[in-house]
Amino acid sequence: MNFTRWSARLPGTQRRAAARDDRSSVPAARAECARPETVTVLPDGEAEAPTVTPGPGPGLEALSAREILGQLPAPVALLHGADHRVTYVNEAYETAFGPRPTGAPAADAMPELVELSLLPLLDQVLRSGTPRTVKSRKVLGGGSYTVTCTPVAASGTESEGGVLVYATDVTDHADAAERLRTSERRHRETAVTLQRSLLPQELEQPDDLRIAATYQPGGTDAAVGGDWYDVITLGAGRTALVIGDVMGRGVRAAAVMGQLRTAVRAYARLDLPPHEVLQLLDGLASEIDASQIATCVYAVHDPNEGRLVYASAGHLPILVCDEDGVIHRAEDPTGPPLGTGGWIHTSGTIGLPPGSTAVLYTDGLVERRSEDIDEGVAALERALSGAKGSPQVVCDRLIRSLGVTADHDDDVAVLVVQHPARTGSDAELFHNASLELLGGIEAAPRARAFATGVLTSWRFPVELCDLGVLAASELVANSLQHGTPPMRLGLRRTDRRLIIEVTDGDDHLPRRRRAEPADEAGRGISIVATIASSWGSRRTPGGGKAVWCEFALPQ
Repeated sequence: MNFTRWSARLPGTQRRAAARDDRSSVPAARAECARPETVTVLPDGEAEAPTVTPGPGPGLEALSAREILGQLPAPVALLHGADHRVTYVNEAYETAFGPRPTGAPAADAMPELVELSLLPLLDQVLRSGTPRTVKSRKVLGGGSYTVTCTPVAASGTESEGGVLVYATDVTDHADAAERLRTSERRHRETAVTLQRSLLPQELEQPDDLRIAATYQPGGTDAAVGGDWYDVITLGAGRTALVIGDVMGRGVRAAAVMGQLRTAVRAYARLDLPPHEVLQLLDGLASEIDASQIATCVYAVHDPNEGRLVYASAGHLPILVCDEDGVIHRAEDPTGPPLGTGGWIHTSGTIGLPPGSTAVLYTDGLVERRSEDIDEGVAALERALSGAKGSPQVVCDRLIRSLGVTADHDDDVAVLVVQHPARTGSDAELFHNASLELLGGIEAAPRARAFATGVLTSWRFPVELCDLGVLAASELVANSLQHGTPPMRLGLRRTDRRLIIEVTDGDDHLPRRRRAEPADEAGRGISIVATIASSWGSRRTPGGGKAVWCEFALPQ
């Protein structure tokens, strides 16, 4: 065997001599043969420091390779030839794997090499003459080993070379690493389960919109984040769309996300403008956890207006693709993230006409470490301009186009909203009619006559027509008594419901109360709440209010 590559660590080499000459360094521990010490006594009685004269060390010829390998605590095997015949195994190898017959091919006599998938590596080492190492491979017995295969040349002969196999038992390290991986995997599964349970299990589907959403957690090496989305029907055909992202990772971020999502749903039921919802969320986010920052977009769609009214707290802009494929980006106003405080949020608008598609998304879809986030948004615009089909198809296409895979390093949430352009028989299921309530008390009979004519023309059953006219009469009477001009009665039908809404210029919201038997008024809202599927009220932009009720259509 060739020991020259170890010569730098043996006595008598230049490296050792250099270390001896460098008095500033601490010499390495070594064993040397030395002559007896010579002590000289000085005239004043002091003894001079002893002088040690090193003697020559043992030559390389005195070192036995078998002796060295036999005393190693790690398993060692020497294989020879193209079929890797067993030439030698040390005592540690026999202890670990059992005795091995000399001269037998390794493929037959050493099943552990097969279990470690080392036979192809042995061929490669023998051909290339380059050492190779494989880390932490497991045998069927349960142990794990890191194995180094080193080529060995037989000096002075024309015979074939061999391979020295040196194995290190790393079972304890491998088991510890596996326990750590299991713990991290369970922690991640807990966070993913928590987050998915806090997301909508089934999206609400408004009458006028088609909606789909996708959530994909980061890869196995990334902790789960706090991305969320929601769709909330507000009544009278209006729909709230929400998407947000809690900064941070793990169960804590998911828990904060769940609290914010619950709060958004509660504030949405108040039917507040988007900027007021974000204002309330901003204060709540600071109370939940001042160290957690979250971004959010809250948008409301009203089918009578054909647009999105939105407010943004540090979130990425909404994108809208119109029927011709032109992309529109919602710009200002955008405030700071939730939880920062001290900011007055405002609302903006972006058109969502029939035939258009809106996309709300989190930064995991467009943010890459190697490029500016604006480039990612531009790539999303290009992908959206060519995306056709149902909302779910558009979702999947955007995910693929932006290169999001199972190994993506960040969470991704995407919410796709389509406002379909209806034609033919489908369009016949959607109608609008309105009447300006001019004059005084004489507006009440005109409103009843208008409602009767419209509901009859829409071919509703007689019972539903009667209930609709009654509800319209009570809402109009309530507005005439307590509201101020301008007043308006609106009727709207979809494929699933009849909506009746009355608006006026007074911002005092009505409430349902119990009327005493002697009272001549105060029963209108109670009557509407009793006969309708649902009812509600909200303040309108610029002052005033809207009071509405809905009736489910027979299927």
